[in-house]
Amino acid sequence: MSTGDNMQKDVLLMNLEDQLKQAVMNECGKSIADASDKEIYHALLYVVKELTEVTATIEGEKKVYYISAEFLIGKLLANNLINLGIYDRVDEILKANGKSLSVIEDEEPEPSLGNGGLGRLAACFLDSIATLGLPGDGIGLNYHFGLFKQVFKDRLQCAEKNDWIEPDKSWLTRTDTTFTVKFGDGEVTSRLYDIDVVGYRAGTNKLHLFDIESVDESIVKKGIDFDKKAVEKNLTLFLYPDDSDEAGNLLRIYQQYFMVSNAAQLILKEMKERQYDLRKLNKYAVIQINDTHPTMVIPELIRILVEEKAFSMDEAIDVVSKTCAYTNHTILAEALEKWPLKYLEKVVPQLIPYIKELDKRVRAKYKNPKVQIIDKDKRVHMAHIDIHYGFSVNGVAAIHTEILKNTELNDFYKIYPEKFNNKTNGITFRRWLFSCNRELTALITEKIGDGYKKDADQLERLLEFKDDEEFMARIFEIKHQKKQELAAYVKEHEGVDLDPDSIFDLQSKRLHEYKRQQMNALYIIHKYLEIKGGRKPSRPITFMFGAKAAPAYVIAQDIIHLLLVLQEIVNNDPDVSPYMKVVMVENYNVAYAEKMIPAADISEQISLASKEASGTGNMKYMLNGAITLGTSDGANVEIHELVGDDNIYIFGKDSDTVIEHYAKADYVSKDFYKKSPVIKEAVDFIIGKQALKVGHKENLKRLHDELINKDWFMTLLDLEEYIKVKDRMLEDYEDRDKWGQMMLVNIAKAGFFSSDRTIAEYNRDIWKLSE
Repeated sequence: MSTGDNMQKDVLLMNLEDQLKQAVMNECGKSIADASDKEIYHALLYVVKELTEVTATIEGEKKVYYISAEFLIGKLLANNLINLGIYDRVDEILKANGKSLSVIEDEEPEPSLGNGGLGRLAACFLDSIATLGLPGDGIGLNYHFGLFKQVFKDRLQCAEKNDWIEPDKSWLTRTDTTFTVKFGDGEVTSRLYDIDVVGYRAGTNKLHLFDIESVDESIVKKGIDFDKKAVEKNLTLFLYPDDSDEAGNLLRIYQQYFMVSNAAQLILKEMKERQYDLRKLNKYAVIQINDTHPTMVIPELIRILVEEKAFSMDEAIDVVSKTCAYTNHTILAEALEKWPLKYLEKVVPQLIPYIKELDKRVRAKYKNPKVQIIDKDKRVHMAHIDIHYGFSVNGVAAIHTEILKNTELNDFYKIYPEKFNNKTNGITFRRWLFSCNRELTALITEKIGDGYKKDADQLERLLEFKDDEEFMARIFEIKHQKKQELAAYVKEHEGVDLDPDSIFDLQSKRLHEYKRQQMNALYIIHKYLEIKGGRKPSRPITFMFGAKAAPAYVIAQDIIHLLLVLQEIVNNDPDVSPYMKVVMVENYNVAYAEKMIPAADISEQISLASKEASGTGNMKYMLNGAITLGTSDGANVEIHELVGDDNIYIFGKDSDTVIEHYAKADYVSKDFYKKSPVIKEAVDFIIGKQALKVGHKENLKRLHDELINKDWFMTLLDLEEYIKVKDRMLEDYEDRDKWGQMMLVNIAKAGFFSSDRTIAEYNRDIWKLSE
């Protein structure tokens, strides 16, 4: 950035109030005091984008391109104001004019560019890449309707389009960059839209989002139904379109190729603009493949280099293999994408010779069919391409990486031990503390200064105040305030009255059987029956859930139905509702998470051991003073190591035991159901008279049968210990000194889980960018 640009930014910051007044006047012809909250939001959007334009773009000889199908970035106004260092000043200006910045923030539509942890992690990583001053851009797709907007009707999840883009008034900036992307049956023209990624008191990078010029929102008629075959119209409408049929599978391949073809063309365009030698591509670029969705960037880059840049096949494969790195996010076999070769032949015939060549080279070296790219059923294993033709393979939590090396990807680890490494996930404290819990942030800063905002490990200094009664009292006060705020929000949006003095037990994450929301539901049934039997808890309990289920995932939808049935039964039973409430929030998203997480007392992290790669919700809850109730799975293991046995509640079989059960196929859920009256009573409630009176027999019976006859993620294996440990946790809550110390330890030890640390490790070990 030039000296002139620096001066321009300084002038803008000095005259921030005048800038905002003028922006509001330009927007609506009114003063700040007379303008509506929406009009002020649009004015702030303009001011922030103007400031961002004159903030230094981060430059460097080598750059990371982070390709991901998801970027769950959340609302950006507060985050950008914090990172620009002007949040407090803007807040003061608005207060002086009778306005509330926090209220104005609610006017912002939330970008619907992701689903769960994968997308939220990618967003945190972009924030940290910019904050650390590293040159790196995200590359993804500009989904018009995102995953879907969740609506509950008749206690069932219904999906509607999530229309989030405000024409001409959004963080998206339309660029002049377009590319042609060819498919087997035609071609489309892409258009690049950019969102600025502002580092914390640092420079900016970009999130590059590709769209198609021919997209047609009008083809979505009912819910999220549309013609899946009209690719030139539907390609960027939805994230993860329903893949329960061939057309849906093909559409996902179209999307993935569209993403990586644009990514490859953009990367090569930037290399040309900088006059870099493509034969040294790995010296100037590193491509991080976030899960298997962007895998086709490998054969696509090879194809372009061979067909358009005069590379030999050997040269192209060599340089691309030195440029691409792969992050594995899952141990679930069904989530490691395997596309039928015939589907790829239809959508991307131009890649087939290259995929077959990559497979041929693997077969020439290794006879083990488990490491081949194309299997005997003519399916292409995307992760296998990443591992063979990338230079790094990383897991996202210590236990996850060990499971990859020792079991799930052991055949590859034996071939490439040097490629495997761990990068435990992290979260950006800018959003998950500074923005969503400003009261706690202010208290921490008062006690230890603001050094922790750049070096999160400094949070450990809070332990010096463990005997400071006033300090501990203020932590409790802040927690209670956040519970009050959440209760008011839930009342407004869900119509449910919550008691801020109750214990807030929260589970918020994507709905999947392995995450075991169904086990939490069985606990609620157990507790309901206890209260009906006269055994009342010493303090009321609020059970809260936030989760969306994939539209084609039937059992996950059934679990949501059960939770909504329980909400209806519990909250309307005068014998029980004074002692417990159940809330399944509608359309859980980042904005809801920012209200739920600071208010939580108990953080439910109860996935089946060995199945959760990492989790990041566990870190967010910990940072805000919630205590983890969890299995020895994912990053729970590292949280346990950091906080010690006395500051976490662990239950359930460990990953070795679970993996052994799968290997022996000796887990029979019906045996647990038959031998335990507690389990049987809870499970049978699902199809009892009360539940059937409120719910749908088809959904409830299907879930009941699944638990008894299959239970693939071993809910009943851990249920009784879960009940026992959770009951103990609820009792311990009454010891306020003990609970306060646990809160403090969790906050103080959360520094390790800053995504700044994670990104520093990616850079040190994988990317090796100049700083």
